[in-house]
Amino acid sequence: MSSDVPPYQLQQLVTNVLDEAIRISGTNVEIRCAQALGSELYVGCTNGELLRFALQREGTSTANSYVLLSRQSLPSDKAVDEIVLAPSISRALILSDHQIYFYILPALDPVSPQTIKPIRNVVTFAVDEQHLHRPPMTGNEIHQQTESVEFCVIKRSTIAMYSLRERLFYQREIPLPNGGTLARRTGQYLCVADKEFYNVINLITAQMIPLLPLSQAFDSPVKVKPLITVVSPIEFLILSWSGAASLGLFITGEGEPVRGTLEWASHPLSVNVDYPYITTLLPDNSIEIHNMDTQSIVQAIPASSAEEDRRKFVRSFNGFLVPALQESKKLQKVAIPLRRRKVTAESTSGENKLEVPAADL
Repeated sequence: MSSDVPPYQLQQLVTNVLDEAIRISGTNVEIRCAQALGSELYVGCTNGELLRFALQREGTSTANSYVLLSRQSLPSDKAVDEIVLAPSISRALILSDHQIYFYILPALDPVSPQTIKPIRNVVTFAVDEQHLHRPPMTGNEIHQQTESVEFCVIKRSTIAMYSLRERLFYQREIPLPNGGTLARRTGQYLCVADKEFYNVINLITAQMIPLLPLSQAFDSPVKVKPLITVVSPIEFLILSWSGAASLGLFITGEGEPVRGTLEWASHPLSVNVDYPYITTLLPDNSIEIHNMDTQSIVQAIPASSAEEDRRKFVRSFNGFLVPALQESKKLQKVAIPLRRRKVTAESTSGENKLEVPAADL
């Protein structure tokens, strides 16, 4: 890629997401979370609604745009805190009101409570990100045996481990005396933040290794939000406030530091990894993109307007479709002028010459 071409560009996918939700409920509704998969977008709202948008194909009145296709209301009518998509088993895990609900992709039909009951008393949860990278099931695979998706549920003082396929299977619990507020999992490793520290846990041996505090400036008035991102199958990125800047440290599942250290003048609101780039949303609403290998800033996107307030980054593990509004125009027939000239061709003996007309583009 040319150094003159930035790695990312912003494009709006849906306008006026909440118009219909506000019109029906008559209350102030906000977007709390979102996820995407292929031609589908899923949005969770503060009133407990799940909105499903789908990309319309050419030939429709809304071609090349996402439109509201369906909506669901969670049983509790509480805010939707997190949406995690597991396309390899066609399931969505929805966190709301300290409970995990299970839905079927892509239509977001709820799984019957007789089949899977919601998991209660949940503080946060972490699905194995290696399993989230598995591709969606195809028509030929639906009736074949699929691999389970494993995840950890952080409760007040324990970690409950589950595997999910057509049914939910409880595995075991690991003590977590200080609890946790945020967790990310890759394979056998779980990185979890409690109210003060980051820790990494080997889920096979149940060994926990303390890493470093969320804030290294204990008298600082800055409220530090824990930020953890999976970088590789054995590596995490964690952010810690030093008092003058936020530091991004790369830590293996065994608690060993690797790579270099990233730095931000203020503590980011959100962070995302898309190798080789680290993308962060800063408190002033601007976006910075670092190169993970060189730790240098490769792109800076200015703050948005008030109407386009940025809240959070979301990583969609299996990608999604972005409408190309200029697509039809690019596929139109275009006239190409031709210029004729004479070309002289010689035989292999060099004795005979033949003049033929040729065309240049």
